[in-house]
Amino acid sequence: MLFTKINIGLSLLLLGGLYFSNPTILTDSTKEYLSIKQQQQTPLQKSMARGKDVYTDFCIQCHLATGKGNGTTFPPLDGSDWLKKKRTESIHAIKYGQKGEIVVNGKKYNGIMPPMGLSDEEVADVMNYVSNSWTNKSKKMVTNKEVALVKP
Repeated sequence: MLFTKINIGLSLLLLGGLYFSNPTILTDSTKEYLSIKQQQQTPLQKSMARGKDVYTDFCIQCHLATGKGNGTTFPPLDGSDWLKKKRTESIHAIKYGQKGEIVVNGKKYNGIMPPMGLSDEEVADVMNYVSNSWTNKSKKMVTNKEVALVKP
């Protein structure tokens, strides 16, 4: 038992000495792993990951974590026929805000969504996230160029 404690102590001392003499020695493999993992992501997966952050910062308060909205003021994004059928209008709403009546899944909504001040990349990313989250599946990725073509 004493021998085990001494071995553990010496191992920790050695690792500590290695770390302080070269702090990157224990983190290089982690960085390499993460870069390999990130390289394996498709462009859509990378965009969706960024879009999830945008959604969390700007959209979750109204459309909720489930994408279901509140059923009265804020329309659902999950399973939204408006999102699927009105791609350009959806991009426009995210980019410039939305006011006036819209019909989502047969229900009228007449609220105001203010413009969020997002870049074209952020709009594309959040569109890719909501278009491929929950029960939504989109076959066509939204690009920055597509978003840039949407004008007020």
